[in-house]
Amino acid sequence: MKPSRLLSMLTGIVLTCAAALAAAAPAPTANPGGATSADRADHFRVTLLGTGTPVPSPTRAGYSTLVEAGGQKLVFDFGRNVSVRLWQLRIPLGSIDAHFLTHFHSDHLVGLPDLWLTGWLRPPYGRRDQPMALYGPAGTRALADGLRQAFAADIAIRHKDEGSALAGITIAAHDVAPGVVYEKDGVRVTAFENDHGDNIRPSYGYRIDYRGRVVVLSGDTRFSPAVVAQARNADVLVHCVTLIPDALLASNPAYRAIYDHLSSPEDAARVFQAAAPKLAVFSHIGLNGDATVGQIIERVRKTYAGELLVGEDLTRVEIGLDGGAGKPGSIAVWQEKP
Repeated sequence: MKPSRLLSMLTGIVLTCAAALAAAAPAPTANPGGATSADRADHFRVTLLGTGTPVPSPTRAGYSTLVEAGGQKLVFDFGRNVSVRLWQLRIPLGSIDAHFLTHFHSDHLVGLPDLWLTGWLRPPYGRRDQPMALYGPAGTRALADGLRQAFAADIAIRHKDEGSALAGITIAAHDVAPGVVYEKDGVRVTAFENDHGDNIRPSYGYRIDYRGRVVVLSGDTRFSPAVVAQARNADVLVHCVTLIPDALLASNPAYRAIYDHLSSPEDAARVFQAAAPKLAVFSHIGLNGDATVGQIIERVRKTYAGELLVGEDLTRVEIGLDGGAGKPGSIAVWQEKP
């Protein structure tokens, strides 16, 4: 892949972030095994693997987020092309320590079979030899059982023909209730219920705590007091946003249901204003019809003046830690280019 581009500000993408981003740390350097410096315990990093929605897009993969902390790699949701984005970073698919699902909409899980199956293969892009740890709302274990049944023939063939160890194709699936769902080496992941609409339950967001720093992923949600509570004074809040022009809403009633269970720019601004994160980040960016990023920004800025980043695929954000890289509490942002 091409060298990453270190950012202090991106016109139209990073807004009013100059102070927080001026101390940006150097981009990671890949080692021969494909791991990056974020494998070290003194890093806390967020990578937007996919910032899109169900809309097929060559530039925005389906929603997925990589969090690296405490030498661990955690992936949240598995939209279209998540495996491609991971390997563009030269991260072997089989090297992910834990996987988390927010809810069962297809655009959040269509990439899961690919990540699971391709991560089991023996070339350098795969190499999983331990069970795949998967956490999510009630129904996650049933999903894993269905995947095993759907791909039973492929699993049997590859095991016999290629000698791939069966341990690596096992899914250790966990149905989890809201609360702490994962804790290892100082990294704590907490699931909480958001508000993705009355008909879309269960639906979770996730909070990741590490060495006194906090990242919150809202998941798909409209305005949610739970997101505000979890993200209050967080270092980074990654939040969804959708914009549907009035003409499109009037001409196609199906868009009304979509708008009713996702955050408008005004909803997101209300969350940011109440939670006051150090850096607010947009992902799962729904640009419908002729809606633009500029229009989203304009509407957010009517009520929220804080640090704001509109993410792209492979945008990376790193939080400085005590005794680690960068000034403690500083936030570095850069853009990887495939």
